[in-house]
Amino acid sequence: MNQRPVLTPPGEHKKVLLHSCCAPCSGEVMEAMAASGIDYTIYFYNPNIHPREEYELRKSENIRFAEKEGIPFIDADYDTDNWFARAKGLEWEPEKGKRCTMCFDMRFERTALYAHEHGFPVITSCLGISRWKDMDQINGCGERAAAKYPDLAYWTFNWRKGGGAQRMLEISKREQFYQQEYCGCIYSLRDTNKWRTSNGREKIEMGVKFYGREGIADQTESPGSCA
Repeated sequence: MNQRPVLTPPGEHKKVLLHSCCAPCSGEVMEAMAASGIDYTIYFYNPNIHPREEYELRKSENIRFAEKEGIPFIDADYDTDNWFARAKGLEWEPEKGKRCTMCFDMRFERTALYAHEHGFPVITSCLGISRWKDMDQINGCGERAAAKYPDLAYWTFNWRKGGGAQRMLEISKREQFYQQEYCGCIYSLRDTNKWRTSNGREKIEMGVKFYGREGIADQTESPGSCA
């Protein structure tokens, strides 16, 4: 496994609230922060994930790894009604479009509020480690959320660099994390299945694929997934 860089959060703080979307994306971020002696807590707030069964599976995998590593895990509300209300009119936006900005804003706003209320000086997210995500879009949303509080900063570190993307896959295979094949929301599921069908592939079957297990297809072939 490639050597991790020594990380220094903004302001040289050592306490960080990590917004996590899933175990595969957060695994490397978690281990990287631990290796640098950073005191971090996971904040799981992802009302975009659809359906509920998929949400619970992704959350349970994240909890499993957090418990293994001895990391505090904050399980926030699954307020899907709020998410769908904010997504109204954005149903046909493309991946990385206005709907994704809304979604990042919503999740980071709640993360920033929790951090402000509970004494975390820095927030960050593992969302940007996926090569399917726009780092500038994610960082802009994070910085905008943190800017509402004078005592809070958003850490824009690029978790993909320095071997991070490769370690993400290595950790996922080592831990045999659940291997989701779409970003999370109902519209991502719709569009990913449309792409798969047009490319001669079967539609997504939820809850059956895990990294590191025999017979797993290469997830990187599907746009919108985590790898």
